[in-house]
Amino acid sequence: MADPVISAALASTGARSRSRLLRFEIPEIWMRFLLALLGLVLAFAAALFSTVARESGSLWTTVILASIALTLAVVVGLTTVPYLARRVAGGRVRDAFNYDVTGVGIIYVVSVLLIGVAALNTGNNLLYVIVAAMLAAILVSGVASAIVLRDLELDVRLPEQVFAGRPTLGKIVIRNRRRWLPSFSISVVPLRQKHSRQWQWVPTTFGFPPGQPPATQWVRLPDRQLRRVADGAAAPPGIFTESAYFPYIPAASELAAELELCFPRRGRYQQNSFGLATRFPFAFLTKTRRVALAREILVYPAVEHTDEFFDVLPLITGEFEAFARGRGDDLYLIREYMPEDSARHVDWKATAKSGSLKVREFSREDERRLRLVFDNPSPGSVSEQAYENAVTVAASLGWRFAEGNAELSFVAQGCKAGADIHDFLAYLAIVDPVAAPSLLDSLEISGEYNVILTTCPHVTIPANLWACSYFIFIGPQS
Repeated sequence: MADPVISAALASTGARSRSRLLRFEIPEIWMRFLLALLGLVLAFAAALFSTVARESGSLWTTVILASIALTLAVVVGLTTVPYLARRVAGGRVRDAFNYDVTGVGIIYVVSVLLIGVAALNTGNNLLYVIVAAMLAAILVSGVASAIVLRDLELDVRLPEQVFAGRPTLGKIVIRNRRRWLPSFSISVVPLRQKHSRQWQWVPTTFGFPPGQPPATQWVRLPDRQLRRVADGAAAPPGIFTESAYFPYIPAASELAAELELCFPRRGRYQQNSFGLATRFPFAFLTKTRRVALAREILVYPAVEHTDEFFDVLPLITGEFEAFARGRGDDLYLIREYMPEDSARHVDWKATAKSGSLKVREFSREDERRLRLVFDNPSPGSVSEQAYENAVTVAASLGWRFAEGNAELSFVAQGCKAGADIHDFLAYLAIVDPVAAPSLLDSLEISGEYNVILTTCPHVTIPANLWACSYFIFIGPQS
């Protein structure tokens, strides 16, 4: 658990950074506000002059002035209002303005503006009533969506073991803590990751154009530069890419949904926040409530049986079995020769008598012991594809022999002593090439059989390792 003093200090630092940022932007905020007022005044003046032009019988002048009024109102609504709303100081108010306008909502707003311009031009009281009712529907939509998102708790449960390329299931649990009111049409969506600087993050509230993928939207960042969302600082890969939909959540109840997760590469994945979104009741707006819920998952390398794995596994198995059988001194039996048997165990006398190859099998003094050595190469010594193939082979071999109940140990730069198969897979999940001396010069000879993955040339390998080891060379060898 984090130290409360440190947490308070971090929160205070973030608050000071935000206050300094807001203080720097105050002149621009006032400028935006004054420009918005000017645009609305011009729109109102254009609407009044369009009324005068209609009464004088000038049709084209009426159309042009009404179009100018509508255009100015739309420009102010799409640029200045979202900009000012994002910089409101209160967290609750900012949360209330966290919405996206849907396609239906855009059509609805344009219809309201057209009917409003018609009401100004004609002075028809019925049109004023219709505009008021349509504006009230937008207000009701915002209030109702905020109500159904209140008192909802979110929990995300992830599997303990995840392998790259292998589908698995994650669970999203949502609880309604209200005693009487249910919630309708709730979606749990993953939010984009924050940037490295606490105050410089890409908002999800007012992207333009609305309803488009984030990489194609334009937003206003705190550094006062207009850039695409995709041009920001690289964020760590997220865990979830799909959303979970709950059409109805009864009061004082809990619902769960399972989502399929499949990670293409090994590594560390994290999700810092999720969003509870709804279009209830009229689908004019998508109201989103941000939930700070950090989750992290370590994706192990793939343990699928690749062609390279099938090539080396029979050879390793044969050498390992031969080494294990040959460690004892007591003769156990004489049997027929098998393809995986070593030639040094052939019993030539029994072969001469029977006319077929016979081998001696000795009793084992202990269980099968295998040591997997990953001699991590230096950066640039092998290609990225060759390195990833080596990591996959190491993970697959470790997993395969662990399932066969072999007594395993692991050796690698940075891998803790006494690591089990899960610790070794966790090491391989985040390992990268490192500039460190080779392990082969200091590797001690023991009663274990070694499977060694290395980039060292054949001539530099110590001679005593060849008799008790199987080598898998990473990358091309000269």
